[in-house]
Amino acid sequence: MTKSPTPYDAIILGAGGAGLMCAAVAGQRGRKVLLIDHADQPGKKILISGGGRCNFTNIHTAPDRYLSANRHFAKSALSRYTAQDFIALVNGHNIAWHEKTLGQLFCDGSAKQVVAMLMDECPDDSVTLSLGQSVSDIRHSDGTYQVDYGSEAATAPALVIATGGPSIPKMGATSFAYDIARQFGLKVVEPRPALVPLTLGGEETLFRSLSGVSAPIVASCGKTAFREAALFTHKGLSGPAILQISSYWRHGDPVGVDFLPDLKPDWLTKLKREAPRLTLSRAVNAHLPARLSETLLERIALSGDLGNLADRKLEEASRRLSNWRFMPNGTEGYAKAEVTAGGISTGELSSKNMEARQVPGLYAIGEAVDVTGWLGGYNFQWAWASGHAAGQAL
Repeated sequence: MTKSPTPYDAIILGAGGAGLMCAAVAGQRGRKVLLIDHADQPGKKILISGGGRCNFTNIHTAPDRYLSANRHFAKSALSRYTAQDFIALVNGHNIAWHEKTLGQLFCDGSAKQVVAMLMDECPDDSVTLSLGQSVSDIRHSDGTYQVDYGSEAATAPALVIATGGPSIPKMGATSFAYDIARQFGLKVVEPRPALVPLTLGGEETLFRSLSGVSAPIVASCGKTAFREAALFTHKGLSGPAILQISSYWRHGDPVGVDFLPDLKPDWLTKLKREAPRLTLSRAVNAHLPARLSETLLERIALSGDLGNLADRKLEEASRRLSNWRFMPNGTEGYAKAEVTAGGISTGELSSKNMEARQVPGLYAIGEAVDVTGWLGGYNFQWAWASGHAAGQAL
C-alpha cells in the first residue's frame, strides 16, 4: 500500500550528470528536491566514463559541436553555463585534472571525485536522494505531479526528466524518458545509437582480419569530417574518428576514409621520379601499418616497382587511398554506443529553461533531449549546462 505522498518543490527523475547538477542548483536556491534513480548509486555513467577518469568537459565547447533537429537550441544553456564554469567548480573542490588531446579534460584521479563533488553540491537539508527505487506511476492534475516509486509517493509542481537515453543498457539505461515524454504528449525525435562503432559486411568483411590495427585518418560523411585515429575491429570500424562520424552516419551512407591525410595527390608520381626501384608496397608501408597497407593494395590490385607503373595508375592508387569508401551495414548498437542521438524534441522545450512549452512544470534535460555532442567531454558539458538551466528555473 502506497503511503500518502510527501510534498516537494520539484521531483527529478535520474541521478546522472544532468539530474545531479539540476538538484544541486535547485537545492542551493532553497528548493525542496526529491532525486530518484532506479540504480543503486548516483552517476553510474560518470563513473565508467573516460576509462574511469571522467572526461568531464571540453574547453572547445561550442554549439556547432552538437547535433540536434534545431541546431540553435543548445546555444542558450551552453552560453549561460560554460566549460570554464564547470572547471571553476572542479577547482573549488580541489580535484586535480589534466588536458588530453583536442581540449578534453580528465580527472588525474578518479571519476568518483566528480560524483562526490556533485553530491557535495546538493545541500542535505533540501535535496533528498532515493536510490534503487523504480517509478511505478506518474500522474498530473491541477498543476501537481505525483510520482509513485517503490512503496513511496511524492508530489510537486515540477517534474524533471533526466533519465538519459538507452545507450549502455548494461548500466541500466532504458528509454523511460521517451515513455514519460509521450505520456505528456511531447514529440520524440527517433532515437539511435551515436558515438558507436560501425560494422562491415559483404566483401568488406575481409577488413575484419585487421582487428587491432589502428591508424590516424580523416573520416568523412557528407560534409562532415573528423581527423583522429581509426581502429579496425573483429566487427568493422571503431576508434575516435569513426565514433565521431557515426553520429552523422545513416544507413545507406558511405563513409569516406583518407588513409594518407598528410600526403598530396601526386606523392606517388613524385616518389617514382626519386626512387623508381622502390616498390609500391614499401612506399605505402612507410605511412601505414604493414597489414593495413597490404590489404588496401590487394583491393587496389596494383603492385611492383614504382618505375614500372604508369603515372595514371599511381595517381588512381593515391586517390583510392585518400578517399576509400566503406559501406557500413550497421552499428554495434546501444550496447556499445556512448550516447543516444535523437530524443525528446527540442521543439517542445524552452531553450532558456528546458521546460515543456505546452506542459507547465515539466522539464527535460541531458541525454534525454535531442541534443548530442561530439566525443570528448561535450555531452557532459551539455548535461551540466541543461541541468543548470532547469535548476535555475525550478
